Amino acid sequence: MKKLVAGHTYELANFENKETTGQTLQFIHKEPISEGSSELKTVSDGTTNEEVLEVLIDRMNFLNGKFPCRENSIVITHLETALLWLEKRTNDRLKRNVEGKNIK
Repeated sequence: MKKLVAGHTYELANFENKETTGQTLQFIHKEPISEGSSELKTVSDGTTNEEVLEVLIDRMNFLNGKFPCRENSIVITHLETALLWLEKRTNDRLKRNVEGKNIK
């Protein structure tokens, strides 16, 4: 994994052919609309942590169906737990009307 833009854009290595350019993973990148503002604007569009976790959960379920083992099941449980906490955070921010804003 190589950081292209810290916290936002990554280059993921190919598994077998390390000599070729890997896959780019782009997360949504937002910044305040002006200095000191809590309002955010999108600098570059991309995916979210939740979306990546959903992909990993789907992949691990697929692999566990083909090659079931305790370790795969534990990984699935922890990925699902991580997703639940991120969703809880979003729901809490929505209730407080601070989602999408630079406010704790």
